[in-house]
Amino acid sequence: MQTVAVDAMGGDRAPSEVVAGALEAAGEDVRVLLVGRPGELEAELAAHAASPHVEIVAASDVIGSSDEPAAAVRSRPDSSMVRACRLVREGAAGAVVSAGPTGAMLAACLVHIGRIQGIHRPGIAVPLPAQGAPCVLIDAGANPDARPEHLAQFGAMGAEFASDVLGVEGPRVGLLSIGEEASKGNQRTIEAHALLSAAPGLIFAGNCEGRDVLTGEFQVVVADGFAGNVLLKGLEGAAASMFAEVRRAAGSSLRAKIGGLLLKPALVGLRERTDPEVYGGAYLLGVRGLAVIAHGNAGRRGIANAIRYAARGLEADVVGRLGRQASAATPGSDLQAAAEVNTVPGVASPETGDRSA
Repeated sequence: MQTVAVDAMGGDRAPSEVVAGALEAAGEDVRVLLVGRPGELEAELAAHAASPHVEIVAASDVIGSSDEPAAAVRSRPDSSMVRACRLVREGAAGAVVSAGPTGAMLAACLVHIGRIQGIHRPGIAVPLPAQGAPCVLIDAGANPDARPEHLAQFGAMGAEFASDVLGVEGPRVGLLSIGEEASKGNQRTIEAHALLSAAPGLIFAGNCEGRDVLTGEFQVVVADGFAGNVLLKGLEGAAASMFAEVRRAAGSSLRAKIGGLLLKPALVGLRERTDPEVYGGAYLLGVRGLAVIAHGNAGRRGIANAIRYAARGLEADVVGRLGRQASAATPGSDLQAAAEVNTVPGVASPETGDRSA
C-alpha cells in the first residue's frame, strides 16, 4: 500500500473538496494522511462515509496565497503544507500532494525534503496532450528566473521522465523560444541551446515555437518557469474557450444539434484528454521525495487524481530513477555546483543550511 500525505488546507476549495477527493482516491492500495486542522477535517469527514484508509494528521496553521513563500515556510513549522512535507522526510508517507501556493510548496519541498544530489533546481513537469505520445513541459512554474544550466538540467530530467515513466522511446527535446534558429530568443535561451546541443545522450531537436508544442514533433519542451506557466495557462484557456464555442455552435440550429449528438462521443474523449483534472497535478522533479503540485482550483476529481498520480509515481519509482540516472547524465551538472547552495531566495538549502541573499 502506498501512503500519500495531503495538504488538506491548501487550495481554493479546501478543505471540503480536498477531503472529498481524498476519500475518493483512498482504498486498498492507497492510504491517505489528511494534514490540517482536526476540527475542520473531522466535520468534513462526518459528511461522508467513513474510510479506514484515511487518517488525520494535526496541523494548526495554513500557508495562504498572500504569504511570502520562503518566510512562511520558515516561520510556520506547523502549517499543513510544511507538516505534509515533513511526513515524507520522516518516512511516514511516500509522497506529498498540495493544491496550495506553488512557491510555498517549492520552498517547503526544498527545505524539508531536499534536492537530488547534483540537481540545481527542481522543475514542475506537466504532461500535455500532444499528438501521438504525451509531451512533457518542464518547467511549468517553479523557477521564473532559471539560468541556462538549469534549463539544460530540465531537459535531462524531462527526457528521463518521458522515457522511463511515460514510456516514450527516444524522446525529442525542444527548447521553447520565439524562433527555430539557434540565434533566436534572449541570451539565456541562446546559452541554454548551446548546452542542450552539447549534452551527451540527449536527443535535442532544437528550438520549439509555441505553435509546435502539441504537434508531436517534441516529447519534451524545456522552458523557464515564467514562460512555461504562461504557455500552460494559455493552453488551458484556449481549450476551455474552444469547447465553449463548440457547445454554442452545437446548439445554434436543429441541424447543428443533430451533428452535435453524432460528434458527442468523440468530443467527450477529446475533452477528457485536455482536462487538467485528468492528471490532477504535476510532479516536482529534482527533489528527494515525490511531490505532486495540484491545481489551485482543483475540485474533488482533480484532488483524487492527484493522489492517484502520486501513488503511481511511487510504484514507478520516479524519484529513484531520476536519482540514479538524471543527476549523473545532466548536462552542466558541475557548472557552479560548488557556488550554488540555494535554489529559492531566502530559503535554506537542505544540504548546507545557508541562505541566499
